[in-house]
Amino acid sequence: MFDRIIFHMEFLNRQDEFSRLDRALGSPGGFAAIWGRRRVGKSRLLIEWSGRRDGLYAVADASAPAVQRRYLAAAAAARFPGFADVDYPDWRSFFDRLTVEAAKAHWPGPVILDELPYLIAADPSITSVLQNWLDAPQPRPCLVVSGSSQQMMHGNLLDAGAPLYGRASEAFALRPLQPGYLQQAFPTAGMRELVSLYALWGGMPRYWELAQPFGSDLDAAVDTLVLDPGGALHDEPNRLLRAETPPATALRPLLDVIGAGAHRASEIGGRLGKPASSLARPLATLVAMNLVRRETPFGSDPKTGKRSLYRIDDPFLRLWFRVVASRRAMLAEAPSETRLAQWHRLRPNLEAMAWEELCRMSVPLLHRTDNALAPYGPWLPAQRYWHGNDPEFDVVALSADGRRLLVGEVKWTARASNAHLRPLRGTEVLPGASDCEVVEAVFVPESGDWSGALSDAVVLDARAVLGSLRAQG
Repeated sequence: MFDRIIFHMEFLNRQDEFSRLDRALGSPGGFAAIWGRRRVGKSRLLIEWSGRRDGLYAVADASAPAVQRRYLAAAAAARFPGFADVDYPDWRSFFDRLTVEAAKAHWPGPVILDELPYLIAADPSITSVLQNWLDAPQPRPCLVVSGSSQQMMHGNLLDAGAPLYGRASEAFALRPLQPGYLQQAFPTAGMRELVSLYALWGGMPRYWELAQPFGSDLDAAVDTLVLDPGGALHDEPNRLLRAETPPATALRPLLDVIGAGAHRASEIGGRLGKPASSLARPLATLVAMNLVRRETPFGSDPKTGKRSLYRIDDPFLRLWFRVVASRRAMLAEAPSETRLAQWHRLRPNLEAMAWEELCRMSVPLLHRTDNALAPYGPWLPAQRYWHGNDPEFDVVALSADGRRLLVGEVKWTARASNAHLRPLRGTEVLPGASDCEVVEAVFVPESGDWSGALSDAVVLDARAVLGSLRAQG
């Protein structure tokens, strides 16, 4: 049905998204489309923006077209009295009436249709109706649509043959919140705790909202929300796949084997008993859904894919596939202390992966804040480096002017020691290293006495990393 959704967490950031929606509202016959996976905050964004711009917001559910029109008419009646007193036999009559009422009231919109894929699934002709409505010469209110089914949104908006192709003046995917906003959501947490929180919940606002009541008690949050079979997130990956239209549940085996540690296409195919060549399309779909990340080493050609690795993109899903996926039967019968023991065993590795990811994410933004690397930037996006028997590097990035090469090592649990610098002595293997000034860096959660121990390397801690990972201008 169409209804309003109640939220409890303070609304955070999204200023860039507001600006893009405002541009659509300000253009004649504006049309905007956003998409993104469940829990990323699409509905919250649209409700907040609708309230600020005197909009008409409605969210769809799976139902028959006639029922959907009645629900939507009821939502429209709050602005246009009498709108729901009429039965609309088709979508064309509904949108024609909406145009008339908006013109009478000199109302520019926006009309916001949240979860458009439900309407398309029930009646595919709605896309052609919307096409004609958008192309009509008479003035009409601004329209904004969104959807969690990323495959259907792409198919109807981005494919060249789609009815709505090219008509949106603003079309974008809503991404997770920047990790720097964790401090605002969890104000009592220390810097190291914020990294631990990111390793659990990533940048998904809904996960933050569910975790907020537990504060710094991570054990209680993980057990109640994830490990307990009755937890709100215990079956989350399956819900994400079912939210696609059509459902993407056939992709679940790929997520299982990637989450269990198979990262090359050949390894993934071997565990599934399929040739690697047959996995190109499903892997690309998972990448497009932001469930899997395709990673290539620094200096390689991303188009070839020969050295590509595939990893679960979201920290929460990494936790789920490592801790929950293969243990659901045990978790259903075990007491909380036994369930938590499984997480405690894997927690250090999950946090180390999350910390390394945060360090790479921060590199292109470090020049915007006060930290030891800021004077050397700005930097291009950072990558890892691996190749055969060469040394491996956690963070490698070229400066924007091409004059410097940042080479960094990430530490999560180690104590201060010059010993960690040894791998950095192989930097000559890096593409372009001979033509650049090499800047060495060490990323540690808490700097402590590291600066004195490492005279040749720049030291950055979690405060510097998370401080850069906030929207800035």
